[in-house]
Amino acid sequence: MDELLSRYFSESIQILQRLDLGKIELMVELLRRTRDNSGRLFILGVGGSAANASHAVNDFRKICGIEAYAPTDNVAELTARINDDGWDSSYAEWLRGSRIRENDLVLVFSVGGGSLDKKISTNIAHALDVAKSVGAKVIGVVGRDGGYTAAVGDAVAIVPTISPDLVTPHAEAFQAVIWHGIVSHPRLKINVAKWESS
Repeated sequence: MDELLSRYFSESIQILQRLDLGKIELMVELLRRTRDNSGRLFILGVGGSAANASHAVNDFRKICGIEAYAPTDNVAELTARINDDGWDSSYAEWLRGSRIRENDLVLVFSVGGGSLDKKISTNIAHALDVAKSVGAKVIGVVGRDGGYTAAVGDAVAIVPTISPDLVTPHAEAFQAVIWHGIVSHPRLKINVAKWESS
């Protein structure tokens, strides 16, 4: 058997066993409150996490009835903001343009959670400052130590690091595992998926 594949899947089991379900339950509750208060969900990610954000927007809208958006779903606006104002402020200005308010919620998908000191995913960190400045809640699914997202977030699930060389694949894979569990939660799910209803 291939050593890398064996280690990857073995580590996946370990991660599942170590996830903080209390944090994930709190994320469910904050999402429920957001929907009940007619708030919106803004999902932020970069790279593979941006693709996850787009998929999650669909699930939260279709399965849970939560009004959800991701800045990366409008490439024209995003690239205009990057071109005119820079990468660092692109998500923050998108949130301002969306008139983010207190009853809204920001969900971050990120491998490291952003870091101003290390200058990694700084656009996420600046966006979280905007969210917190208006009283919006922040949740996330992140890897490593959670970075800026874990530092300022209200409920952040950290994907445990088992091996430093597999941080990114595990973090991005478990974003999907966790959000699919969340949208299937009975406190959030209002529509049955096609295959489950057939």
